[in-house]
Amino acid sequence: MDVSTFFSELWSDLQQNQGGTFLVIQVFLVVLASLSLDFIQKRLAGKFSGRVEVTKQLWDDALLFALPKPLSLLIWIVGISFAAQILAGHTGAAIFNAIEPIRAVGVIAVICWFMFRFILAMEHNIITRAELRGESVDITTVDAIAKLLRVSVIITAILVALQTLGFSISGVLAFGGIGGIAIGFAAKDILANFFGGLMVYLDRPFAVGDWIRSPDRDIEGTVTKIGWRLTCIRTFDKRPLYVPNSVFANISVQNPSRMSHRRINETIGVRYDDAGKLPEIVAAVKNMLETHPDIDQSQTLMVNFNTFSPSSLDFFIYTFTRTTNWVEFHQVKQNVLFQINKIIEQHGAEIAFPTSTIHIPDGATLKE
Repeated sequence: MDVSTFFSELWSDLQQNQGGTFLVIQVFLVVLASLSLDFIQKRLAGKFSGRVEVTKQLWDDALLFALPKPLSLLIWIVGISFAAQILAGHTGAAIFNAIEPIRAVGVIAVICWFMFRFILAMEHNIITRAELRGESVDITTVDAIAKLLRVSVIITAILVALQTLGFSISGVLAFGGIGGIAIGFAAKDILANFFGGLMVYLDRPFAVGDWIRSPDRDIEGTVTKIGWRLTCIRTFDKRPLYVPNSVFANISVQNPSRMSHRRINETIGVRYDDAGKLPEIVAAVKNMLETHPDIDQSQTLMVNFNTFSPSSLDFFIYTFTRTTNWVEFHQVKQNVLFQINKIIEQHGAEIAFPTSTIHIPDGATLKE
């Protein structure tokens, strides 16, 4: 007896046997096929992972990250549903009527999960590559687009699933329009924060990494995350501050991170005894600022005698540095103030401090 004859007779015997043995073998073969396909796709994913990492494209890395787990779940959903159909054909139980809708919804959920993972991987890859190459990337825009895509995937998946289950999408949308009014009144704060976050994404008064502050509220720090409901700000004492997005629609926000220059605006006083030397001091200070390499000469530069104070003759300096970096700005400002002090000393004058002078009338005598 050859091999083909053996398997032919075995198959005939199994077909004649309407008992549990043939049923178990069929289910076993389906499960074995699912297990084999899952094993093969995992091996292929591991094999190609090293190759796609050396390519310049971003989508292949994201695809290889997003695909294996959803594909594995898809294989098992199809395999188990097929095995359940085999059982349904032999038993005729009513519970197996739910196989088709469950499989359809499962496939939609797998596709949705895959899209979620792919969008997440693309977002991560875009930001990471920009940071490694030293390129500038608008993290806020990337995050906003990724969130909008994820929301679109969810809405589409829900509508397709409802349509698959036999629900009318037009009826669902109509009910959603009526129910949305009631939900809007019940969750007006949540919706206000949602649309506040949307306006932040569209208007972009600040982005992740910006230093912001508000004169209307006790808000100041670096933006670390812009969510749909809350914006997280890291204050300068390293505490997280969570601000509802609706707040930004009612307050003014300053964004020092986007300033073009930093300003030096200082008042310096000299003694009244040095009044004759003040014109030369003012001229020397102005000349120093006009030749200072860290002062932007294209901006307003003023050095003028300003006022007669009770204990000093005050002149002010008003100028702008080239740098906007907070640390570098203070180094430049320190250098400017040191040079002003040196100029005052070089002219034989002194910086004034609060003093009181007592005038004694002529002829008055002091008794011991």
